[in-house]
Amino acid sequence: MASLLLLLVRPLGETLLMVVASTAAACALGFPLGILLYLIAPGGLAERPRLRMVLDRVVNSLRSFPFVILMILLFPLSRLIVGTSIGTVAAVVPLSVAAAPFVARLVESALAEVERGVIEAAIASGASVPRIVFSVLVPEAAPALVSGLTLTVINLVGYSAMAGAIGGGGLGDLAVRYGYQRFRADVMLVAVVAILILVEAIQLSGTGISRRIKSMR
Repeated sequence: MASLLLLLVRPLGETLLMVVASTAAACALGFPLGILLYLIAPGGLAERPRLRMVLDRVVNSLRSFPFVILMILLFPLSRLIVGTSIGTVAAVVPLSVAAAPFVARLVESALAEVERGVIEAAIASGASVPRIVFSVLVPEAAPALVSGLTLTVINLVGYSAMAGAIGGGGLGDLAVRYGYQRFRADVMLVAVVAILILVEAIQLSGTGISRRIKSMR
């Protein structure tokens, strides 16, 4: 058992690196996009029907791509950005691209749940659009945003396992290369249990943070 746990240390670290880095990149890309989608939607604070239609199609297209295919298609981009298409760091690029439109939709949905009366009160007070977004919409939608981010991170854990199966490293690589291909059922079991524990820890943390935000209101 001790040897199995030692074998788990590096892949777990690689998975955490992929998930943390890709979550940060996906939020940096998806959060502004989600705000923009909300603002230019019909009835939004800055309606732009044609731009909204274009962005909708782009986001929907990226979300509909199977991750394994998307990762293969983005090999050249990974090579351009990090100098290689194989490995943990390279896997962050397709993971970020795959998660960004998901984050954008979650942000858009969370902002859309804010009561219209709160927004109208801010408009009546003469607040600018950026002020309404960051002083009213985002704070009001914070619990939903945290819940959405939690779901994103959990999805990225699953994506990282798939990335590992085709050269990305991490727990997926451990399960496939050291477990399945070498007929080590114990290694596969340890890798799967580690993924389940990681997902449960993320879910509990996200739920706790969301509840704390709600209780502070």
